[in-house]
Amino acid sequence: MEREIDLKDITDGKLYNSNDMVKAGCGDCEGCSDCCQGMGESILLDPNDIFRLTVNLECSFDELLQTCVELHVVDGIILPNLKMVGVSQRCAFLNEKGRCNIHTIRPGICRLFPLGRCYDDGDFQYFLQIYECRKEPKTKVKIKNWLDTPELKKYERFISDWHYFQKDVQRILRGIQNEVMVRKTNLYLLEQFFREPYDGAQDFYEQFYDRLDMAKKHVGIG
Repeated sequence: MEREIDLKDITDGKLYNSNDMVKAGCGDCEGCSDCCQGMGESILLDPNDIFRLTVNLECSFDELLQTCVELHVVDGIILPNLKMVGVSQRCAFLNEKGRCNIHTIRPGICRLFPLGRCYDDGDFQYFLQIYECRKEPKTKVKIKNWLDTPELKKYERFISDWHYFQKDVQRILRGIQNEVMVRKTNLYLLEQFFREPYDGAQDFYEQFYDRLDMAKKHVGIG
């Protein structure tokens, strides 16, 4: 989900890369779970998130949809997001003590918060949202350590390629006047990147790029 925002209104005015230090450390969120509640449909999941969840929880994508994930149309594309449940609209993976039950395999947006990504010219940089996390005091931490993601360079390439692929799909869908064709394309992408099981014994990125190549041909992206 891309937002049109003025960075000077929500950030410290700087852009960062993964080797930079930012003031985002929050003491392991001890005693706080504000960012895990009331988030609506905003915690979008990408194919890597679904790979990690289905492989580590030993379940299918459809089983996730029955419990902790839901689908919504975001900028014209059907995408999964974490489900908020109960009166307080808590993340379905948050336990009674306010701790994450899947912290080691938590989604990319959760790893990123309170950072964001600024996309430009086929790539992206990070920015720090200075008003989003209420936990104080903050300490400085290196972004690559904060993200806590194996093979970070591969992951960052995937994030960029997935983002710009979605932008291309949005452009193509806007040009299709037939609603049935729009729905068929969306259902194809949902099947291709999320519902079709990934092999947990194989490298995720190889599987993703095989699927990406096929999807580009299918929707007509050169």
